[in-house]
Amino acid sequence: MSYDQLSNLESGGRRGGYSDDPAFQDLQYELKSKLQSLLSGNRKLANDVNVLGTKKDTPRLRERVHNSMEKTRELCREIGDGVKRLQTWDDLSKQQKYEQTKVSSDFQAALQEFQSLQRKALEKEKASVTAARAAHESESGQAGGSAGEPLDQLQQQQQLPQLASQNEVDFQEALIVEREEEIRNIEQGVGDLNVLFRQVAQIVDEQEVGIRTIADNVENVHDDTRQADVETRQAARYQKAARNKSCCLLLILAVILTIVILAIVMG
Repeated sequence: MSYDQLSNLESGGRRGGYSDDPAFQDLQYELKSKLQSLLSGNRKLANDVNVLGTKKDTPRLRERVHNSMEKTRELCREIGDGVKRLQTWDDLSKQQKYEQTKVSSDFQAALQEFQSLQRKALEKEKASVTAARAAHESESGQAGGSAGEPLDQLQQQQQLPQLASQNEVDFQEALIVEREEEIRNIEQGVGDLNVLFRQVAQIVDEQEVGIRTIADNVENVHDDTRQADVETRQAARYQKAARNKSCCLLLILAVILTIVILAIVMG
């Protein structure tokens, strides 16, 4: 049964059947707004992550991806704290319980999507660093592979080019170290949010048990109502049949009594 169907069953067509809690509603609206920001950020991040490892990949792009993931992780933590606070309310109406559950479920789905994007970015970053490390080691090997040439020829060929080559090697090494640090940050972020994801999943599971209980109770009430209606109709038919029998007996008695009276009078 969907959330919307359950909401319709519970409300029974009524409107505004509970007293509003301003603090609950304020937190609920705040979480919904942050969820919209999270979903929008996921869409933008997905576009950037898809470009990683392609010809359009640039340091500026990787920096944008890194910053986006940092901001989104912080946003997820804020929403997670809000979802936990939302569970502390007691004596909620059925509609409020429905909204409480829907916020948790929507956050779980958005958080799962973000975690998938982080893992995808992590895989691409690792593949890119592996390729860069292999190229770097190959270049280093080539730089030392000409040791068998005459000394004067080597000195002529490698004076300035060797300095430029070493600077390039150092630069590439620094880039690789920087990207390896980014990989460690992504791995740590994935691990941190895994804890939050398990907590939210537990909240959603508990709420779904409550929803199923409410749905079962609603269905049972409907079944009991239908059964009571059937029994009422059957009782009405029995009463009608009993009244018809009573009328027939009275009519027969009246006829018999009339015949007896006529026999007495005429005799």
